[in-house]
Amino acid sequence: MTPRARSATAAGAPDVIAPEAAGTLAGLLRERARRSPEAPAYRHFDRGAGAWRTLTWAEAAREAGRWQAALAREGLEPGERVALMCRNRPEWMLFDMAAQALGLVVVPLYAEDRSDSAAWIIEHSGARLLLVEEAAQWTRLAAARERLRGLKRIVTLEPVAREDPRVRWIGRWLDGADGPFEPAALDPHTLATIVYTSGTTGRPKGVMLSHHNILWNAAASLRAVPALPDDLFLSFLPLSHTFERTVGYYLPVMAGSCVAYARSIPELAEDLASVRPTVLVTVPRIFERVRRRLEEQLRARPALARHLFHTAAEVGWAHFQHAQHRRGWSPALAAWPALHLLVAARVLERLGGRLRAAICGGAPLAPELGHLFIGLGVPILQGYGLTEHSPVISVNRAEDNVPESVGEPLPGVEVRIGPREELLVRSPSVMLGYWEDPDATRRMIDRDGWLHTGDQARIERGHVFITGRLKDVIVLATGEKVPPADMEMAILEDALFEQVMVVGEQRPYLVAVCVLDSGAWRALAAALGLDPDDPASLADPRAERAVVERIGRCLHAFPGYAQVRRAVLTLEPWTVEDGLLTPTLKPKRRRIEARHAEAIAACYAGH
Repeated sequence: MTPRARSATAAGAPDVIAPEAAGTLAGLLRERARRSPEAPAYRHFDRGAGAWRTLTWAEAAREAGRWQAALAREGLEPGERVALMCRNRPEWMLFDMAAQALGLVVVPLYAEDRSDSAAWIIEHSGARLLLVEEAAQWTRLAAARERLRGLKRIVTLEPVAREDPRVRWIGRWLDGADGPFEPAALDPHTLATIVYTSGTTGRPKGVMLSHHNILWNAAASLRAVPALPDDLFLSFLPLSHTFERTVGYYLPVMAGSCVAYARSIPELAEDLASVRPTVLVTVPRIFERVRRRLEEQLRARPALARHLFHTAAEVGWAHFQHAQHRRGWSPALAAWPALHLLVAARVLERLGGRLRAAICGGAPLAPELGHLFIGLGVPILQGYGLTEHSPVISVNRAEDNVPESVGEPLPGVEVRIGPREELLVRSPSVMLGYWEDPDATRRMIDRDGWLHTGDQARIERGHVFITGRLKDVIVLATGEKVPPADMEMAILEDALFEQVMVVGEQRPYLVAVCVLDSGAWRALAAALGLDPDDPASLADPRAERAVVERIGRCLHAFPGYAQVRRAVLTLEPWTVEDGLLTPTLKPKRRRIEARHAEAIAACYAGH
């Protein structure tokens, strides 16, 4: 147990609200306000005052009561849908809790989602009320006005020009609204939310989750990785994603932990330093960014400093393995206290210096990335889940952490390997089904209640190892099968590559479409005698050969047929705004391939 874990245990005994005591998601807030009314619940940055503000649980419940009263005035019936398009902030929680208290069904939208996608979800779900954060969001959505005809009310957190009579600014909407926070007595198995999946291959599907689905998942997650009343979470992943919503929002209410809302991703480094969280719910991309910054800084340091950094990571990893009882003691471990003080502690300070758990999910964590940061003392616990499972399926435990795996299943979650090595899951967290899509529901959940994840896996010593994705497997013209995700993860270990996608379905060999890091590209171009500012340099054969050679070094451990022979180079990143990434930053493979179709075809010309 880490010193931080020991102090947390001594300072605040667990006070977990059981799903039965909560009854519903709104019942969680009511029960937490009853148990610990004056304890800190939420922190947010007041930009006007330039300071962090804190809400207690009692204050959060009182404010949620106002929102509940305002929503009740709209005359919506239980079971009707309400949507919100908002970044992480107290208003997200207040709207959600107020809606849940009235038996309404919450449909979260990504704050940065494209207007056509968001409008389609609003129409498909039949949402009757929409909360938007910024005037710019409403302006974009209004362009798809035909799909918003079902909305009875639009509430905005910023004043907007009232061209639409349905629009109300939050100040006016809440004016005169008052009343206690009183969650309705609902069957816990009632539909609570419809969460639309990212849709990497087409239109998103609406995952229907009940109050019980989510409460059970949060409670099981707490049994695997406990949270404590004096823990402080920093919330920066979108609450519209079920990973953050369950683990970074409902779970802290259940445990009585405080949540601080980060200001923005660009300000995340500052927020980590000022908030000093004890728990992070994060994705590998955050660690990739930190590693890139460290590498940039190390390049400017003397050789001795670089050697010291890599030695610290190596000895720290050996220290971790020894603590996990997977490696014996060696004399090199005697240097760890000094290396921790000189190197690792400085890295930990960048994350606030108090971190005792970093729950990492949403995408695979590259083993090398995990080894580096765990070696430097960052307590990363990789997990795995699906929106259709509310979402957590498995997670590593601090006392049995195998970073190459996604951990052991949560208590009460059954897993088994089905045909084609597919991971099948069964538990009370399995969704009710897809909204208005019974055929897709039947394909996802079989007659025996097993959820078909679509991910290939193996199970060793109780740990789940994800080995590929059924839909993403590339079948070459030779018949060989290649899982591109593993290859892409290996390539991204090289700082030259910002984004990468491997293609080759029914083709003779693999091609990598590469978005290059601009700084690394300038260095490479200069070394090759090319002008980095000339777009033609990216298509120069010398540049392609050098990049393919770099890729080959990254893929040295892969079979001979799983090698990249050609590359398409670009400096233009794939973004959510241009439709090439989902809101959870997963690549939309078909759209990316279509965007670069001509260049990809040229790589196969003559073959």
